[in-house]
Amino acid sequence: MRAMRRLAALLLLALALALPGRLAKAEARACGAPEEELAAAPLPGASAAIARGTLRIMVVGSASTAGGGTSGPEAVWPARMQAVLAARLAPVAVEARVFGARGTTAADHAGLLAAEAPRFRPHLVIWQLGTVEAARGLPPEEMSDTVQEAAAQLRAGRGDRTDLLLMDMQFSRFFRANANVEAYRDQLRFAAAASGAQLFSRWAIMHHWAETGRLDLERATRAERQTVVNELHDCLARALVAFILEGIQREGRIR
Repeated sequence: MRAMRRLAALLLLALALALPGRLAKAEARACGAPEEELAAAPLPGASAAIARGTLRIMVVGSASTAGGGTSGPEAVWPARMQAVLAARLAPVAVEARVFGARGTTAADHAGLLAAEAPRFRPHLVIWQLGTVEAARGLPPEEMSDTVQEAAAQLRAGRGDRTDLLLMDMQFSRFFRANANVEAYRDQLRFAAAASGAQLFSRWAIMHHWAETGRLDLERATRAERQTVVNELHDCLARALVAFILEGIQREGRIR
């Protein structure tokens, strides 16, 4: 009986991943996302969850997770990510919940993870951080320590049933000129490596979009701004989906 359940789970995983990874990468490339930024390591928690038919994603972050100037809740990148993943992984049930708010820091997010992860039991945590810390000039090493401590607590409670994905800040020329952004990006890279998490570099992807003229929010006119924000969130979601599916497929190949 156990062998039959295992076979059924593997068949569901194979069905879910037969085509979606290629579709997601094609969509991300259509948005102009650099191929090298979509390369993910294996995601064992998400992969096992998909094989069981349900994928729960916990999104923790600040302003951009809660709206960030979009036309409505359905246009924000976590909602778009859920919609695209659900379409790509059908019949797998995909649920993404957002925790956090504008102005929240890594310490605030760590508290949310400690309180909410045991209840929600996510298979994937996407933790967006660094913007508030850099804007306020908070010590980047403290942010890194907070991430590592929270990751250790998450692993102690969930083991390999939950994957952790860190997302860095949005690219902005103004932000780069007025904050020591690279110090925080360096610490996020260090924290990801030290805690066994992965890093999805929103900064690098958005920088590429801005420099190539694909999506440049800072140079959009007032009339164009909301349309550009909506497209930015949609393209970010599609890049994330490509990244997640790459990690799931890599885990499947290793197994």
